[in-house]
Amino acid sequence: MSEINSVEVLRARALRDSMSLQEALELCDALPSVEIETLFGRWHGSEVSTHHPMDGLLTIFGWYGKEFLDRDHVHPLLFFDRHNRLFAFDPKRLPLSLGFKWPFLRNKLVRQILLLLRFILQTRHAKARLRMVEYRGKVSATMLYDNVPICDAFRLIDQDTLLGIMDFKGMEQPYFFKLHRDK
Repeated sequence: MSEINSVEVLRARALRDSMSLQEALELCDALPSVEIETLFGRWHGSEVSTHHPMDGLLTIFGWYGKEFLDRDHVHPLLFFDRHNRLFAFDPKRLPLSLGFKWPFLRNKLVRQILLLLRFILQTRHAKARLRMVEYRGKVSATMLYDNVPICDAFRLIDQDTLLGIMDFKGMEQPYFFKLHRDK
């Protein structure tokens, strides 16, 4: 297979919304690294299903994506409110780990409760930063959460699409998502 064809096959695989964990890890390893400056701006997120315990959780909660202001100021979790306006959640106040420990929390009623608690859970302050970090043998832009043991490593699908790999301390496997640059 020519190099051009293999790049096209890789890009086509990267744009899928569902794959096995092994396929996602191979994709992570094959895609190029990302420089920090590439991330600056607002990005819309979408989940990549790998049969992870968190699959579907962020979508149910109304996750929009992330906003990278600069190296030291990142809003790692943007959500929609009831009026379709974006707001940033404070990750240390969002019980992500409960959602994959207790599947019954995965319903629209929980989203409504979170929206009612929005003023307690939201923040105007950045809650993460960007650094170049080695993950799976490749140094790439990585978002480090300020108050929770999570880092999101990024790989370049194309200039407007990234593969994100969330490494949450204590999780057996990484959680995969994509970010699409807002235009």
